[in-house]
Amino acid sequence: LANTAWACATAQYEAPPFYEQLAYACRVRISDFNAQELANTAWAFAKLGHPAPRLLSAVAVAATRRRVDARAAAATPLLLLALVAV
Repeated sequence: LANTAWACATAQYEAPPFYEQLAYACRVRISDFNAQELANTAWAFAKLGHPAPRLLSAVAVAATRRRVDARAAAATPLLLLALVAV
Protein backbone atom coordinates (compact mmCIF):
# COMPACT_ATOMS: atom_id res chain seq x y z
CA LEU A 1 0.00 0.00 0.00
CA ALA A 2 2.78 2.42 0.88
CA ASN A 3 4.54 1.63 -2.39
CA THR A 4 1.32 2.24 -4.31
CA ALA A 5 0.89 5.64 -2.66
CA TRP A 6 4.53 6.48 -3.37
CA ALA A 7 4.24 5.42 -7.02
CA CYS A 8 1.07 7.46 -7.56
CA ALA A 9 2.68 10.55 -6.06
CA THR A 10 5.88 10.08 -8.02
CA ALA A 11 3.93 9.67 -11.28
CA GLN A 12 1.58 12.54 -10.32
CA TYR A 13 -1.35 10.24 -11.04
CA GLU A 14 -4.66 12.10 -10.73
CA ALA A 15 -7.35 9.90 -9.16
CA PRO A 16 -8.97 11.46 -6.05
CA PRO A 17 -11.60 8.71 -5.60
CA PHE A 18 -8.82 6.11 -5.69
CA TYR A 19 -6.87 8.10 -3.08
CA GLU A 20 -9.87 8.02 -0.74
CA GLN A 21 -9.89 4.23 -0.91
CA LEU A 22 -6.09 4.04 -0.65
CA ALA A 23 -6.08 6.29 2.42
CA TYR A 24 -8.70 4.08 4.05
CA ALA A 25 -6.78 0.87 3.22
CA CYS A 26 -3.53 2.36 4.55
CA ARG A 27 -5.23 3.48 7.75
CA VAL A 28 -6.70 0.02 8.34
CA ARG A 29 -3.28 -1.63 7.87
CA ILE A 30 -1.12 1.11 9.43
CA SER A 31 -0.02 -1.13 12.29
CA ASP A 32 1.67 -3.38 9.72
CA PHE A 33 3.76 -0.52 8.25
CA ASN A 34 7.43 -0.19 9.06
CA ALA A 35 9.10 3.22 9.50
CA GLN A 36 9.96 3.52 5.80
CA GLU A 37 6.38 2.74 4.79
CA LEU A 38 5.04 5.29 7.26
CA ALA A 39 7.38 7.91 5.81
CA ASN A 40 6.53 7.02 2.21
CA THR A 41 2.80 7.15 2.91
CA ALA A 42 2.94 10.53 4.64
CA TRP A 43 5.15 11.93 1.88
CA ALA A 44 2.91 10.57 -0.88
CA PHE A 45 -0.30 12.10 0.44
CA ALA A 46 1.47 15.40 1.12
CA LYS A 47 2.96 15.39 -2.39
CA LEU A 48 -0.42 14.58 -3.95
CA GLY A 49 -2.03 17.45 -2.07
CA HIS A 50 -4.80 15.05 -1.17
CA PRO A 51 -6.28 15.79 2.25
CA ALA A 52 -6.22 12.65 4.34
CA PRO A 53 -6.25 13.93 7.92
CA ARG A 54 -7.40 10.64 9.46
CA LEU A 55 -4.63 8.75 7.67
CA LEU A 56 -1.95 11.27 8.61
CA SER A 57 -3.13 11.19 12.22
CA ALA A 58 -2.85 7.39 12.15
CA VAL A 59 0.66 7.69 10.68
CA ALA A 60 1.65 10.10 13.45
CA VAL A 61 0.30 7.79 16.16
CA ALA A 62 1.99 4.74 14.61
CA ALA A 63 5.28 6.60 14.29
CA THR A 64 5.29 7.64 17.93
CA ARG A 65 4.57 4.08 19.05
CA ARG A 66 7.24 2.47 16.92
CA ARG A 67 10.78 1.99 18.10
CA VAL A 68 13.05 3.05 15.29
CA ASP A 69 15.75 0.46 14.67
CA ALA A 70 19.09 1.20 13.00
CA ARG A 71 17.85 0.34 9.49
CA ALA A 72 14.79 2.57 9.77
CA ALA A 73 16.58 5.53 11.35
CA ALA A 74 17.21 7.06 7.93
CA ALA A 75 13.46 7.20 7.24
CA THR A 76 12.62 9.13 10.41
CA PRO A 77 13.69 12.62 9.22
CA LEU A 78 11.67 12.14 6.03
CA LEU A 79 8.61 11.11 8.05
CA LEU A 80 8.91 14.17 10.27
CA LEU A 81 9.34 16.47 7.27
CA ALA A 82 6.33 14.94 5.52
CA LEU A 83 4.15 15.39 8.61
CA VAL A 84 5.24 19.01 9.00
CA ALA A 85 4.59 19.71 5.32
CA VAL A 86 0.91 18.77 5.58
